[in-house]
Amino acid sequence: MENRYQELAKKWLNKTITPDEQAEFAAWYNAGQDIPVDIPSTFAENEEVLRERILNKINRDIKKDNNRFKIIIPTWLRVAAGILLFAGCFISYFVHTHPPVKHLALIRQKPQLKNDVSPGGNKAILTLANGSKIDLNDVKNGVLASQGKTVLKKDKDGQLIYEAPGGKAKDSSSIYNTITIPKGGQFQIVLSDGSKVWLNSASSITFPAAFSKTERKVTVTGEVYFEVAKNKHLPFRVVAGKQTIEVLGTHFNINAYSDEDAIKTTLIEGSVKVSADSQSAILKPEQQSSILNNKQGRISINTVDTDDVLAWKNGNFQFERAEIQLIMREASRWYDVDIKYERELPPRRFTGSISRNVNLSELLKMLKYTGINFKIEGKTIIVTP
Repeated sequence: MENRYQELAKKWLNKTITPDEQAEFAAWYNAGQDIPVDIPSTFAENEEVLRERILNKINRDIKKDNNRFKIIIPTWLRVAAGILLFAGCFISYFVHTHPPVKHLALIRQKPQLKNDVSPGGNKAILTLANGSKIDLNDVKNGVLASQGKTVLKKDKDGQLIYEAPGGKAKDSSSIYNTITIPKGGQFQIVLSDGSKVWLNSASSITFPAAFSKTERKVTVTGEVYFEVAKNKHLPFRVVAGKQTIEVLGTHFNINAYSDEDAIKTTLIEGSVKVSADSQSAILKPEQQSSILNNKQGRISINTVDTDDVLAWKNGNFQFERAEIQLIMREASRWYDVDIKYERELPPRRFTGSISRNVNLSELLKMLKYTGINFKIEGKTIIVTP
């Protein structure tokens, strides 16, 4: 898109543009309209208004559908809009000098995808201490099982709750359960101490049915968000790969996918201590620690936008200057699809957000504004420059 309209703009400035190219360029003005309209003769009268109209045109079609998603225009598109500011003068010129041409409008086209994939949802497999498995999608609400003195319940909201009556927790502290979230899934549980846990796609947590009186310790993979119940006498420890996080009571997110470059811990509220490879660091709210996966390295700490980090928990994809490969990995987990790259992609970064409740085609449609093309074949996304 960028190169094409730059080319047309240069041709217009050099007065080498053909009638067909003039029609193509004028049709671009109406590409987002639901019904054909003629280009107004006043389109290029005021440069400030013209610039705003060009930028609004780029965003027009993606702001429809009840604002289900939004996009922040990539830098290269803003540059292209600057060039189109001059090209807009051509549109006015074309309208004035070619009055017989009346239908320079283009009906909005729907995404040309033969297949589509529905978004993920609540899915989880519970593995009990004896090895038996329970598909939490198939069971009804109510009591599911007992582990020692701890009762497992599925509530009306679909989350799993572990209830350990006071004084009896020690009977269940050596009984470990695991919850595994498949690709295309997510789930929420409440541990025996009242701590709340959200699990993203392709993630897991292993934990005792009830915590002992000496420690609270769980092991996770993938991406997990914790709201830890406060207990100043009993620290809460989370093991993720080679990293251990220690808290008394706080809110934090862990991203420990094996196919990502680093394990990232983001503090939302309270305080946590991150330890790995004989190093440790204390995080403050809105700080994120990073430790390289499968490599020796320092714990690095950065300040981040926690809204971006928690977007998955709040039902959204949200990206800030993210590489397409990162976005595709998230799409692969949530839509349970494979990713195939036909050729090496040009370096592109993307900023924007969209609901995780939309079909895959809606996400890909938004990403096409980066200049990258996609098609769906079965359960595979084909990515091309």
